[in-house]
Amino acid sequence: MRIHHLDCGPARPFGGALMDGASPGAIGRLTCHCLAIETPRHGVVLVDTGLGLRDMQRPHARLPWLNAGLLRFRFDPDRTMLRQLRHLGLSPRDVRHIVMTHLDFDHAGGLVDFPAARVHLMQTEAAAARARHGLMGRARWRPAQWGDQGRWITYSERTTERWFGFDAVALEGLPPELLLIPLPGHTPGHAGVAVEGPRGWMLHAGDAYFSRSELYDDPPRCPPGTAAYEWLMAALPAQQQANQRRLRELARAEEAPVAIFCTHDPVEYVAMAVWAEQQPRVANDAEAMAAAG
Repeated sequence: MRIHHLDCGPARPFGGALMDGASPGAIGRLTCHCLAIETPRHGVVLVDTGLGLRDMQRPHARLPWLNAGLLRFRFDPDRTMLRQLRHLGLSPRDVRHIVMTHLDFDHAGGLVDFPAARVHLMQTEAAAARARHGLMGRARWRPAQWGDQGRWITYSERTTERWFGFDAVALEGLPPELLLIPLPGHTPGHAGVAVEGPRGWMLHAGDAYFSRSELYDDPPRCPPGTAAYEWLMAALPAQQQANQRRLRELARAEEAPVAIFCTHDPVEYVAMAVWAEQQPRVANDAEAMAAAG
């Protein structure tokens, strides 16, 4: 198994460190941290897709104007999952499975770029996204991005499996090294994705939190600009906060049995990419931000 960490929706919001906790200037850096996992028997498995090729080419027709205006995405087609896979020498036809943390527009935009892949997600997320209740529901969930919904495989929260104290959902047609971990809050059916790779377990926590300081600082904190966006997008704030507390406990456990990262933190993104390639660790936030570009 080989794991590629890819930024498939880089954003450059105004606010600098008020958004990412590290940038020295007026412009912050946020990522859309996705995974492409090469497996020996199941082809390429994606965890989220980021913005898709059509989103990059026609953003004003496909993306919610308020969110896109606040986040200021870099609309570069070469940063899509589709083109980054080709750069890695992988064919889009090799993508057989996509495991979704949730269906927000900045996570699900590339689904339509991989029409033959089976899409795994929580049942509650699928139902909420299809219903699109309220202004926020219509903004965050964009059916034009999804392609054929007949390929969706949905999972109930009812499960007997456990993973480091969390409920875990085994995925149909995929090995036990890949699990959905229900983490509702940001959306009703939000989940993390646990992956056991060559260097041990990691947890892609999606948007369960937005900044590394929410897990590792004592007391926990979040850059104010990102905290405001996190609050704006939280469907179930109490559940999100409860799951953040559980993630903090896991992250701070002795010997840290799991490497945890979220979608939008650029320092975590660079650190995980370096860690996956077994390079020397990123020394500090400033160095990580420089590497993020």
